[in-house]
Amino acid sequence: MSESTARILALRAAGACFVLELAEPVPRVLHWGADLGDLPESGLEALALTGEPAILNNSIDIPRRFTIWPTEADGWLGTPAHAGHAAGTRAAPRPSLVGASHRPAAEGGELDVLLADPATGLDVTVTYRMEPSGVLTVHSTITRQQDAEPVPYDLAQVTTLLPLPRRAAEILDFTGKWSRERSPQRRPLGFGTYTREVRRGKPGLDSPYLVTAGVPGFGFREGEVWAVHVAWSGDQRYVVEQLPEGAGTHAAVLGGGELLPAGEIRLAPGDSYTTPVCHFAWSGEGLDGLGDRFHALLRSRPTHPRSPRPVILNSWEAVYFDHDLDRLLRLADTAAEVGVERFVLDDGWFRGRRSDNAGLGDWTVDPVVWPEGLTPLVDHVRSLGMEFGLWVEPEMVNLNSDLAREHPDWVLGPARGVGPSARHQHVLDLANPEAWDYLLGALDELVAKNGIACLKWDHNRELHEAVHGGVDRPVAHAQVLALYRLLDALKERHPALEIESCASGGGRIDLGILARTDRVWASDCIDPVERQTIQRWTAQLLPPELIGVHVGAGASHTTARISADSFRLATALFGHAGIEQDITRCTPEELARLAAWTALYRELRPLLHSGRTVRADLGGDATLLHGVVAHDRSAALYCWARVATSPEGQSGRVPLPGLYAAATYQVRVRTELGLPSFHQTSGPAWLPAALDGWLPLPGAVLAVAGLPMPNLNPDQALLLEVRRSD
Repeated sequence: MSESTARILALRAAGACFVLELAEPVPRVLHWGADLGDLPESGLEALALTGEPAILNNSIDIPRRFTIWPTEADGWLGTPAHAGHAAGTRAAPRPSLVGASHRPAAEGGELDVLLADPATGLDVTVTYRMEPSGVLTVHSTITRQQDAEPVPYDLAQVTTLLPLPRRAAEILDFTGKWSRERSPQRRPLGFGTYTREVRRGKPGLDSPYLVTAGVPGFGFREGEVWAVHVAWSGDQRYVVEQLPEGAGTHAAVLGGGELLPAGEIRLAPGDSYTTPVCHFAWSGEGLDGLGDRFHALLRSRPTHPRSPRPVILNSWEAVYFDHDLDRLLRLADTAAEVGVERFVLDDGWFRGRRSDNAGLGDWTVDPVVWPEGLTPLVDHVRSLGMEFGLWVEPEMVNLNSDLAREHPDWVLGPARGVGPSARHQHVLDLANPEAWDYLLGALDELVAKNGIACLKWDHNRELHEAVHGGVDRPVAHAQVLALYRLLDALKERHPALEIESCASGGGRIDLGILARTDRVWASDCIDPVERQTIQRWTAQLLPPELIGVHVGAGASHTTARISADSFRLATALFGHAGIEQDITRCTPEELARLAAWTALYRELRPLLHSGRTVRADLGGDATLLHGVVAHDRSAALYCWARVATSPEGQSGRVPLPGLYAAATYQVRVRTELGLPSFHQTSGPAWLPAALDGWLPLPGAVLAVAGLPMPNLNPDQALLLEVRRSD
């Protein structure tokens, strides 16, 4: 690390650029977006000169600069960088620059900016890191100075903000509910503050997930976009804000942070608070360009899964709570026959757990159902060449459990008594050291004794009244940190252990939890119609190998919709694939198709789990085209799916995204999973040849002119494989 003597510093990587001026009294962002190139000093000075706004009528008498730590002292009347007080005083922060350090890199680099505020007694370090992927990560540490007055400083809110240009005039974010996570919603950016706050103790099924602002009409393949993701597994806050006076020379701001519980973060002299990391990304190539950046970021992690992602069978929709050893042995036998590589035993294995109203917290194997422990099943699964995994929900407790009866003070809630249960359960106070030690010991013993390869880690209720102790001290922040410590400690003891983040399905998907886990469960709904959309938008942040995608029975467990197995199988191919049904009830023909599907997945997963995720802009929701393209564009797999009827009879020409127009390719339809049901008499003309084998076609036809796609009936899908031939 070197102290910076330059006044203007740029972090650049992968076509993105962040430029900061170490101005007095507080630095400011001059540019965030497209790479400006290697500007000489004169060019940087020109950027600073043109970054100075006009002084408006009826305004403060100096230019309103938008700084890296905006406060009212700058004339900024939008969302401040932080808010707080010391016993009702010191409520007007006025930090100033005291130093900066720059760690350059060939691609990207890191910059620390140090601010101090004698009035509040706070030191602030803001750290910007430009990753090689072009994702800009930002976090801050706020420390109460050792010589500050002894009255605690109550930190009410900290928000990381970056500026947006005027052309970023449309917002995309997400909402959702159980079994319909990550439903997109758009709106124009007007004047005022657009805020999404999460108060569920986890990001939630309605998580904003990734808040994006862009040029109006931006899509998957086109349009300039700016986005932020808050990497925090608890309460969150996202902000997009536009004031009439702008933000310096910029028009609006985008940002986020942790939504702090009132009174939890109280900084005595020497205490610190570190914000969650906010991940900011810019793309000039639409949402797929954003996805490329986040996928590259995640794949570059040292902890990212490197081995092939195994085909999974999860027992939940096969047996539910009916844990009969003979039945599970037969299920394992059939799983091995169709090519399953990891067998996961879901809820119902631990003491007293015959339904969801008892047993949570008692993490020992039920001696009544499992008189010999899990050993007979584990040994049988391993003898068949499969890994063994187990479902747990460590953060939760049923009041009808030995743990709750022996340690009622470990249940999170007010001193006057816990509130209503949700799914018959309450939350365990992980910030209680004794409860934390118990969980680590119980989980460590389970993993070690049974040689568990993965834990499906669930979190099925939201946090209400997250306080503990006789004075109802808030602990929502501490609960998340304790969870992180628990996961870290378990991984340290068992480095090969994989953990899946599940929270009533996709209720806890964020880059904070993914720093400690290896896969997410995108949704409890595996109805392929719903899953096409859920997986499409989950992939906006996560690459396919981190997204659990399972094929279920013909009748969906969550929607009762009946769908063709070819559609279910094609939908469950694009991710970390698995099976979620009682396959011992399948016909020989159904088992043969499952075996063909697992074989196809194993053949294609090197491409699926390393390539670029692409999605076509089709102008409607009835049909979807998505796929994965190799980075050198030498191979691709596409899924053409219809999820509803539409007024038009023909699709028209549909370009296949991601291919080279100047190359020559071959195309074929993969038929191992069975053909879809067509809504046509015949054609289009290219289809019969692609069904018979490889059809040569120029890249210009595929990528620019497009293919007239076959007309499918609803709830049907067709797989197209493409390979380069020149």
